[in-house]
Amino acid sequence: MPKITGGNLRSRKLASPKGANVRPTPGRVKEALFSILQPRIDGARFLDLFAGTGAIGFEAASRGARRVVCVEAHHGTADAIRAAAAALGISGVVEVVAAPVDRALYRLEGPFDVVYADPPYADGVPLQMFRLLLDRELLAEDAVVIFEHGARTILPEIPGYRTGREEVYGDVALAFFTIRASSDSDPAR
Repeated sequence: MPKITGGNLRSRKLASPKGANVRPTPGRVKEALFSILQPRIDGARFLDLFAGTGAIGFEAASRGARRVVCVEAHHGTADAIRAAAAALGISGVVEVVAAPVDRALYRLEGPFDVVYADPPYADGVPLQMFRLLLDRELLAEDAVVIFEHGARTILPEIPGYRTGREEVYGDVALAFFTIRASSDSDPAR
């Protein structure tokens, strides 16, 4: 059963739906992620894509994010996130969208300061998701997009983004992206 590792909801446990719909991010990866993100979280607008249990979004809310949107395609799992938000007393901060990510991105209003995407590893890199985040202007100017993937996956160049750091924790890797400035892609500059 995943639990929140920091902030005002620290040590609160989250119900985890059974089955193949959910693959919670390991606790040590979550702790490392939020150690890296800590300066950005307080007051942030946080988007948790492929949310699963909602643990990443709840962690952001616990650590001071002012708005958290969890997107989860599986309706039963999305309902469990809503129930957990109510049980934790953070329904006013956490919004749940029950839809596939690409469809949800057409309905969301941004901008977001931090985006966390944890799609099923077997699905590959969701280039459409990255494109929609830019095309729909869902990212703040200094936003960071964190993409969780299998450590053996070699990421392609992602149009419109600059790769920052990549952290590997056993079989799990986190890639950090920022928006590529238009001057970054012009070799004449």
